[in-house]
Amino acid sequence: MLPYPQIDPVALAIGPLKIHWYGLMYLVGIGGAWLLASRRLNGFDPTWTKEKLSDLVFWCAMGVILGGRLGYVLFYDLEQYIANPTLIFEVWKGGMSFHGGLLGVMLAAWWFGKKNDKSFFQLMDFIAPLVPIGLGAGRIGNFINAELWGKATDVPWAMVFPAFSDPAQLPRHPSQLYQFALEGVALFVILWLFSRKPRPTMAVSGMFALFYGIFRFIVEFVRVPDAQLGYLAWGWLTMGQVLCLPMILGGLGLIWWAYHRVPTASRPAV
Repeated sequence: MLPYPQIDPVALAIGPLKIHWYGLMYLVGIGGAWLLASRRLNGFDPTWTKEKLSDLVFWCAMGVILGGRLGYVLFYDLEQYIANPTLIFEVWKGGMSFHGGLLGVMLAAWWFGKKNDKSFFQLMDFIAPLVPIGLGAGRIGNFINAELWGKATDVPWAMVFPAFSDPAQLPRHPSQLYQFALEGVALFVILWLFSRKPRPTMAVSGMFALFYGIFRFIVEFVRVPDAQLGYLAWGWLTMGQVLCLPMILGGLGLIWWAYHRVPTASRPAV
């Protein structure tokens, strides 16, 4: 069994102001995405300025934050937030939905594309390889918060999370680290390598949806579902898996359509 590193979720406290590691992970994700996008900008559109890229990153970040929070409220815990709406603003306690954040980014990309003469999938193909940076950072934030841990297990790398998080004090799968490795590192490598060569429009987006859906679906088997929801069916199906099924099917559909709709690559590598 591995010891859980006791890390204070509050990175810095100045009087009543508290800066949480979870919030800093969002800054790491957004900053990392901006740096990588800057490196790939010339291949995407040489006429774009760094200012235009910054605008895109800003609106996508708003999509992540607002969509992620609203998605959690709608998909995971609607009754509690109806009873106490002020909880919506307590984002430092966690409670963000990837699928809601994805919908927020998609809406931001659609709106920004209309303003800048880019199609929805042109922008999504450009954005997709940037997303795993934020996903990986977010899972590290979950780990520091000692939240979203896995099922009890006797594997050698099991961890006992702090009592405030897990009163049962059982050795558990560190599922946050599994998701960091798969959704962050592995997904980044796959999309980075895939997008280095010219691909048909929609292919990169399809690869993102397919592999994120697969990785998340797999980890959900060892991750404890949200207490307020539990398992939705058959004693194993979680809300995360339900939301990933359309991503897997949609990713396969996008890849098939991308390569059958046009016989050659329609855009340069980015």
